[in-house]
Parts: sequence; C-alpha cells; structure tokens
Amino acid sequence: MKELHNIIKAPCLTEKSNLLQELQGTVVFKVDPRANKIEIKQAVESLFDVKVSTVKTVSVHGKQKRMGANSLGHTSDWKKAYITLSEGEINFLDEL
Repeated sequence: MKELHNIIKAPCLTEKSNLLQELQGTVVFKVDPRANKIEIKQAVESLFDVKVSTVKTVSVHGKQKRMGANSLGHTSDWKKAYITLSEGEINFLDEL
C-alpha cells in the first residue's frame, strides 16, 4: 500500500466543492492519479478518523496554455475524489 500522505494531496476548495459540502456532506480532494477508490477511502478514514460512505473519482485533463508568442504548453493532468461521509459525521474540513 502507498503512503497515506502521498494519496491525499490537498483539499479542493472551490465554490462547487463548498456547496456540495454544505448540502450533501461531500468533500473534494486532489488525489494521486494512480490511486484507486479503495486506497482513497482507507487513506481518508485513517487520516481524518471519519467513516466514508462513497468515493467517486474524476480524472481531470490538463489545459493547453500559451507560453510566450510562439510556443504552447499544457498543465498537468490530475485526479480529484468526491468523498461522501456517512450520516452523523461532522465536516472535518472546517477544523483545518
């Protein structure tokens, strides 16, 4: 198994994730692109001491960016996980 801190990279703090957090109790994390749902669930449960109900993952493709006048580049591909907490679990991102 991979290191837990290498699987969960950072919380994804956007307007959409804040809305999901308030309405559905779903938190969003940027995760390692090679991690699967089982590893993500185990990492969140052991790092934050909460009970996870479901894990949904999305692979986000990098965007093409212009670097100067004549050259093109692109941002890195990354993966995010939508993690729904079980009933009765508190929102742990407010404590951070």
